[in-house]
Amino acid sequence: MDYSKYEPVIGLEVHVQLQTKSKLFSSDANQFGRKPNTQVNAITLAHPGTLPKMNKKAVEYAVKMGIACNCRIESLNCFARKNYFYPDLPKGYQISQHTTPICVGGYITISVNGNEKQIHLNRIHLEEDAGKSIHDAVDGFTCLDYNRAGTPLIEIVTEPCIHSAEEAFQYLTEIRKLVRWIEISDGNMEEGSLRCDANISIRPTGSSELGTKVEVKNLNSIRNVKKAIEYEIERMINLVESGQIITQQTRSFDATNDTTFAIREKEEANDYRYFPDPDLVPFFINQSYIDDIKKSMPALPHALKSTFQTHYGLSAYDAHQLCEDKHTAFYFIATTNYSHNYKAIANFILGPLKQHVNELGIDFEKISLLPQTLAGIIALIDDGKINFSTAANKLLPAIINNNDNPAITAEKLNLIQVSNEDAISTWVQQVINAMPDKVNEYKKGKKGLIGLFVGEVKKISKGKADPKLTTSTLEKILNEQ
Repeated sequence: MDYSKYEPVIGLEVHVQLQTKSKLFSSDANQFGRKPNTQVNAITLAHPGTLPKMNKKAVEYAVKMGIACNCRIESLNCFARKNYFYPDLPKGYQISQHTTPICVGGYITISVNGNEKQIHLNRIHLEEDAGKSIHDAVDGFTCLDYNRAGTPLIEIVTEPCIHSAEEAFQYLTEIRKLVRWIEISDGNMEEGSLRCDANISIRPTGSSELGTKVEVKNLNSIRNVKKAIEYEIERMINLVESGQIITQQTRSFDATNDTTFAIREKEEANDYRYFPDPDLVPFFINQSYIDDIKKSMPALPHALKSTFQTHYGLSAYDAHQLCEDKHTAFYFIATTNYSHNYKAIANFILGPLKQHVNELGIDFEKISLLPQTLAGIIALIDDGKINFSTAANKLLPAIINNNDNPAITAEKLNLIQVSNEDAISTWVQQVINAMPDKVNEYKKGKKGLIGLFVGEVKKISKGKADPKLTTSTLEKILNEQ
């Protein structure tokens, strides 16, 4: 089947739990993993006569995300009641923003196959989360845990401008990185801190009209979002090609076989009967408030990538890898205060140090090696006193937890390279004398054998011979004979 005849059109709705200390409209603790129904009070349970009170920190976090996503921050904000019945919704309605989202427009830049693309946003709005229905705890019953009810959320809604599962994958990866970068959420999909619904349709390639859309819910990992979209695109094309009609519906994803299945016909927006919440007055955001938040935010990853390339001379690849995590990026910047060999810093961070933190299951925020200690290691390499391999495999393990002076430690461990020409010439001559057959092959044109000779000198010198001086000495002696 020729799938290129059709263009997928995808819009994503991403719910992000904000890591405030308390809930959006009550003082209940906002923490994951506590015993069921231990983080509830009369407001969360919607007892008669209770009144909600706005969480100011949640507003700040929403504005932060809006700034990070290049949105326009709305000055006038109101809340509405979104009416629908579900057992885990104590009030029988959800408090959300309807006609006045806190952030409007904006975009997030992604990279797919080396090409950058802006994914345009429709809105970001604040709302409260529902509780959680648990269907498998007690046979024959559904259990309700209201701990999550009232947790502050932002919902990030894209325009229908995503055209492949890979673009959706990269967009979600960027969203998760951003919310962690500005520290408004842990972005953990497995714990429900970040949840995604995908609206998917297809249309003939070249057409501008939108097709019938299907919404896929319950996607609990970025990889599953990609798999669900891929499956839906193929399913829809097969339906159209076989003369059948695509039905607008809500579907769920089955991770056991990477397929989707229908769960209900899709509701329309008017089914929710939105109306302004009479218990919450409008709130206003002025420009000075936005400016203060903007000043408090760290440099964002997309801007840092550009800085790493233009100011520090790093490759696009190195800049991208460093900016995958905020603490890694800022560890690099901190180290540049002590060393100007920026490429060497990047190599060490993305090589041995990244391996170290991965083995420990930590990130660069918790690494014990100080930036100035890393700069000291790099200085020894730059001065030709040790090579990269020795620094990574022998010196680094000796000082990574105690930050001992790299130069002194290298001396104690007898790691300092020998750059004495007489000593190296002696070792080189020993190798040449021991390998006459290989010497003859080298002279007959097998110049690649120089690596073998260098390796043998390294063995004799117990790794202390300066590799560059060893190579040049070998070439000189071999060419003179």
